[in-house]
Amino acid sequence: MEGCRWAAAGTLFLASLVLSSRTARSEEDRDSLWDAWGSWSECSRTCGGGASYSLRRCLSSKTCEGRNIRYRTCSNVDCPPEAGDFRAQQCSAHNDVKYQGQFYEWLPVSNDPDNPCSLKCQARGAALVVELAPKVLDGTRCYTESLDMCISGLCQIVGCDRQLGSAVKEDNCGVCNGDGSTCRLVRGQYKSQLSANKLDDTVVAIPYGSRQVRLVLKGPDHLYLETKTLQGVKSENSLSSTGSFLVDNSSIDFQKFPDKEILRIPGPLTADFTIKIRYAGAADSSVQFIFYQPIIHRWRETDFFPCSASCGGGYQLTSAECFDLRSNRVVADQYCHYYPENIKPKPKLQECNLDPCPASDGYKQIMPYDLYHPLPRWESTPWTACSSSCGGGIQSRSISCVEEDIQGHISPVEEWKCMYTPKMPVVQPCNIFDCPKWLAQEWSPCTVTCGQGLRYRVVLCIDHRGMHTGGCSPKTKPHIKEECIVPTPCYKPKEKLPVEAKLPWYKQAQELEEGAVVSEEPSFIPEAWSTCSVTCGVGSQMRLVKCQVLLSFSQSVADLPIDECEGPKPVSQRACYSGPCSGEATEYTPEETELLYGSLQEFDELYDWEYEGFTQCSESCGGGVQEAVVTCLNKQTRETADETLCVTSRRPPQLLKACSLDPCPPR
Repeated sequence: MEGCRWAAAGTLFLASLVLSSRTARSEEDRDSLWDAWGSWSECSRTCGGGASYSLRRCLSSKTCEGRNIRYRTCSNVDCPPEAGDFRAQQCSAHNDVKYQGQFYEWLPVSNDPDNPCSLKCQARGAALVVELAPKVLDGTRCYTESLDMCISGLCQIVGCDRQLGSAVKEDNCGVCNGDGSTCRLVRGQYKSQLSANKLDDTVVAIPYGSRQVRLVLKGPDHLYLETKTLQGVKSENSLSSTGSFLVDNSSIDFQKFPDKEILRIPGPLTADFTIKIRYAGAADSSVQFIFYQPIIHRWRETDFFPCSASCGGGYQLTSAECFDLRSNRVVADQYCHYYPENIKPKPKLQECNLDPCPASDGYKQIMPYDLYHPLPRWESTPWTACSSSCGGGIQSRSISCVEEDIQGHISPVEEWKCMYTPKMPVVQPCNIFDCPKWLAQEWSPCTVTCGQGLRYRVVLCIDHRGMHTGGCSPKTKPHIKEECIVPTPCYKPKEKLPVEAKLPWYKQAQELEEGAVVSEEPSFIPEAWSTCSVTCGVGSQMRLVKCQVLLSFSQSVADLPIDECEGPKPVSQRACYSGPCSGEATEYTPEETELLYGSLQEFDELYDWEYEGFTQCSESCGGGVQEAVVTCLNKQTRETADETLCVTSRRPPQLLKACSLDPCPPR
């Protein structure tokens, strides 16, 4: 019996030993009679996110509730660029296996909406698409733009935290479970402005790290890219055809249509991108763009500065410095002020060095600053002159921390002593108004009532206040004269006066040249001309001419006496012509003609008509005619010039001569 009791006790002891050796199970595991989970398998991938599994055994003779396998993600580090796409690797593994008796080079077919976890591949250069395997390897992405992965042939949700079943997503800035505070939405529109001297223009500069870039061009022009890496390497891409490709390791999707172009870059950009437009047609184009720009400059709190006193009680402060996240270095504060989302943290203050100072009377408390010893303060120099007279410039000043002693003497001290208050800005924008622009007025009537003539217009330089001023670039000035055709046949003799002399718009357009710009030197500044004193015929116009100077400190304009300005004073009166009066013949006296068209003399002297050879004979035999070719030449360079530069009235008459007088051979 004793032996039986020992045997029973030994059996119970062994059973308890086996149970205690097993890994601790959850309440669910014990209730469902599952064995403990086994160890995790090797990861299905070495990089790019794979899957690992763990198994458990059912200890009951009945069916256990639950699953006997569980998964987790692993190897969640980015693969090197040369590793290639995981799905593409699985397709290329079949290149050495014949399909229907033939070898193919297989390319992956991604984003299958019906079965994203089957291995579908397409033969290069052919329309043949084949399912080469019912399941892709575990860890293969279900879709190219998603972290969801295929496990055992099923697409499983993966959050941005790389955990299976997680619903955590990236914010617009690319931060997992972020609040969107590390980037800013940039949206805008660009409209092209055609210019004879300009072949392309910049649409927008998109910095490194930007995401969700989308641009839509509407019009005849074309987009192209310029990039610059952080190492300073520059490149250009012409975006000549529709497709998806890599530019500096950034994935680009470009669609080209007859009247529209669409550019998408999911990001983050691996270089600074400059989107440009190349002009291709006479019509204007517009570009709408939107992207999320990273806030690459952020405030960073500093450690406490040294104590203001070595003993007897002092204070010390923290500050905030602007930190460049790309270069990992401290930069000027204005970079952080650029982002309205950036709020500079307030300095923290604490007491320090509270031990008493040695003194002959035993103990003496020393306060670093009191009512009779003012706190250090910021002082600034005056602002410098603005770097640009218009279009937005900057001006700067120096800021220093100073301290005033009991006697009122001011001396510079270390900056940290003033950090208890915000440092004043050292730069600020100035002259942010638009620069003057050319404004072309309406065209005059054609100088003829039939056939081919000329028309003119006045071109003014207008500033941001709508005033006629100077400062516009002569290179971008629109032309003031062009040919016009009146679709009425001419059935009357030639006019007595030259065609150019019909309407003196050219004279007016010439006089309205770019005005003087107010500068820091006294100069004559003419105001706009008054309207013509008559509504028809020849009248006069007046204008006020002032002597003015720009006061650089206040950036204001002051009037001076006329004799303070040197040089010839611009005219304040001139003739004007408002067209023929009703019923009046368009005749001019010699005095009026000289007054109105004297400005054309310089063009007469520089350009003139000349005969240059003859055209081909109108017939090859039997008698034909040849017409002399008349061209407008620059007398100095002997080069052919635009015909509008030569006076129409001086054009030589049509000259014909006979040719090919031999009789034609009989047929």
